[in-house]
Amino acid sequence: MRPQIRFAKEMENTDRQLSESEKKRVMDAAYEAGTILLENGAEISNVEETMTRMSSHFGMEDESFFVLSNGIMATEKNYARSKYIPILGTCLEKVVEVNQLSRDVVNGKCDIDETERRLKQIRNMKAKPAIEQILGSAAGSSAFCIIFGGGIFDSIAAFISGTLLWTFMYFVGFRYMSRIMGNVIGGLFAAGLCIIMYDLGLGTHLSNMIIGAIIPLIPGVPFTNGIRDLANEDYIAGVTRLLDALLAFFCISLGVAIAFMIDAGINGQMQPLHELTADPDTSGMVVQLASAFIGTLAFSILFGVPRRHYVYCGLAGMIGWLLYLLLMWNTEIYPTIIVFLSTALVTFVSILMSILRKCPIAVFLICGIFPLVPGAGVFWTTYNIVANHIPAAMSSGFMAVKNTVAIAFGILIINELHGLTVLKRILRK
Repeated sequence: MRPQIRFAKEMENTDRQLSESEKKRVMDAAYEAGTILLENGAEISNVEETMTRMSSHFGMEDESFFVLSNGIMATEKNYARSKYIPILGTCLEKVVEVNQLSRDVVNGKCDIDETERRLKQIRNMKAKPAIEQILGSAAGSSAFCIIFGGGIFDSIAAFISGTLLWTFMYFVGFRYMSRIMGNVIGGLFAAGLCIIMYDLGLGTHLSNMIIGAIIPLIPGVPFTNGIRDLANEDYIAGVTRLLDALLAFFCISLGVAIAFMIDAGINGQMQPLHELTADPDTSGMVVQLASAFIGTLAFSILFGVPRRHYVYCGLAGMIGWLLYLLLMWNTEIYPTIIVFLSTALVTFVSILMSILRKCPIAVFLICGIFPLVPGAGVFWTTYNIVANHIPAAMSSGFMAVKNTVAIAFGILIINELHGLTVLKRILRK
């Protein structure tokens, strides 16, 4: 009977060397684990670390893995494998399960047969049901409309738009369109719905309605992981993912711009919009924090976070928004600095939650920073360009860029401090 492959410690006790067929099984298992991670939104360092950890604990000594944003290369003495790996979507539940599997491997709970079985099971995991995703989009749009200053009726309009948008994207956009065309049509669809509802008398602040409606399309995963890849000195992957996020922002903006141009062509003039104002019915601290919690939790659904972590994702977003509001309302600190400090807090909280919940930091960070993402700045830049208000477009665009940089530095600095803390622990041991 063919002996099962055990862990490195057992190999030391028996002095048995892995056969070539056993080495291939180990490398294939590590490769499959990395592929699942990369397909579903894990950062590069997590992919490489997981593959190396699993293979080395099965007794491999000369393995080498090189991971790019869309590909993995794996080599060993008599093994070589590489292929293009497209990003099929984001299902952080698969990322969590693969990371748990790697921990079980290290702790001696899985042999190679069990590892292969669980990898196959993870591969075949289904996405969240359509109704759950659609409700997540609806709740997220409604909650973020309130966060950006919308009133009750604006929130209702955003809820309807978010429902119809994700229904369209789930059954049509994600299946039959490229990501570029899907984002353009999605932005056009969401903005067009809001304009129609506004013309029919539902909602009083069109800008708030549209900002809330397009939020489900915002590329939070490539944006966050791009920053974290740069922090881990994976510059090629980091720049590639940030460019992917910027392209998505541009495509969404283009869709919104087309919606305004079509409306202007029908009505003979552009919809006159006023700067964002906080509705008095929804601007209180309790309503704002509840909206941040619900909105962040809703995005954890869209990103495929395991249900047991929903509440913690909501708390991460709510804590960051609490600091943001306290500083905005009670201090004279420059808004970009406030975004930086709030992002740093969300990143720190995400690290603590990852330790508490034993899962990747990205699960909480990707969702938690959403209330701080400059979606309003992107919208106003787009609108002002279409309306030929070039100075206003430059001003809002520059502010959006500054806030984006603030978010990036907030994540980078806390990641660096976290790395130093881990290093100190190692040195002490």
